Amino acid sequence: MAPRNATLRLVTIVLVTAAVLAALGLGLGASAESDTDSSQSLRDRALSGRPHPPGDDLELVFSEDFDQPLDPDLWGRCHWWQAEACTIESNDELELYLPDNVTSGDEVLTLEARRETVRDPDGRAYPYSSGMISTGPPEYETPARYAFTYGYVEARLRLPEGQGLWPAFWLLPADQESRPEIDVIETLGHRPDTAELHYHYVEADGDRASVGTEWSDEDLADGDWHEYAVDWRPGRITWIIDGRERWVVTGDAVSDEAMYLVLNLAVGGEWPGDPDEDTEFPATVEAEWIRVWQGPEGS
Repeated sequence: MAPRNATLRLVTIVLVTAAVLAALGLGLGASAESDTDSSQSLRDRALSGRPHPPGDDLELVFSEDFDQPLDPDLWGRCHWWQAEACTIESNDELELYLPDNVTSGDEVLTLEARRETVRDPDGRAYPYSSGMISTGPPEYETPARYAFTYGYVEARLRLPEGQGLWPAFWLLPADQESRPEIDVIETLGHRPDTAELHYHYVEADGDRASVGTEWSDEDLADGDWHEYAVDWRPGRITWIIDGRERWVVTGDAVSDEAMYLVLNLAVGGEWPGDPDEDTEFPATVEAEWIRVWQGPEGS
C-alpha cells in the first residue's frame, strides 16, 4: 500500500536529549548497558510448541482491523514524550518517526521506512524516516489511550528483511515508566528467520534486569503473514508464534500493572546495526489486525 502523499507537517516539539532518553531506559532487545540477565526473580524455559489459541475462558475485548484511518483517540503515531516526530536516541536509532509514514485502510496498516533525509523542527537531520503506532498517552498527558492488565495479546504481521531493519511489537507501562517491558516480537532484518523474545523488568531491590530467548524457523523468513502473541497472566507470560507456545517466563517479577501497545519499524541502532547498500527501501511492516482477549475481571 502506498503512503499518503500529504506534506510532512511537524509540530514544534521539545527535543529530548540522549541523556534523558538513556535515563528513560526505553529500548528494545538487549541494548541497555545497565541490564543484567537475571534468574533470581523469574524462571524461564523453552516450550515444545503445543497449540495455544486464546482459551475459552477469555473474551475478545479489543480488536483493531485497520479497515479505516486510525482513530486518533485510540492510536498515536509517536512516543508520549514527543508529539508528531520522535525517535529513541538512547538506542542510536537512525530513523525519525513521522505521521505520513503510517497508513491504515483496506484492512491493512502499513509502517513504511524510507531512505531519505528528514529534519526535526530544530533542524537535526535523520537519514531515514519511518512509522510507528501506539496506544500510549498523548504528549506528556495521562492516561494512555488504551491500556490493560493481563490478557492474550496477538498481532498478525508481515515483517521485512534487510540489514539494519528492526521491527517490533511490544508493551509498555501506562504510567510512562520504561519498565516493565514485554517484547511480544522483535526481529533483526539480517536474521528474518529468528524471533527475538524478551522481558525487561525491575527487581525488588531496584536492579534493572532482562531475560530473553531466540526461536528460529525458516518459515518466518518467507515474507508471508505470521501471528505473534503473548498470553499474560498473573505470574506468567507465555510467548506464542503462529498459535504455538515457544517460551514462558514465570515468577513474582511478571508485570501486574496496566500496559499499552506499540508497533514500530526502527532503522539502525546498537543492536541491529546500520543498513547497508543491499538493504531495500522503502521497507514496510504490515499489520492485518491487533487483538486483546481477557478473562473475568481482566485476568
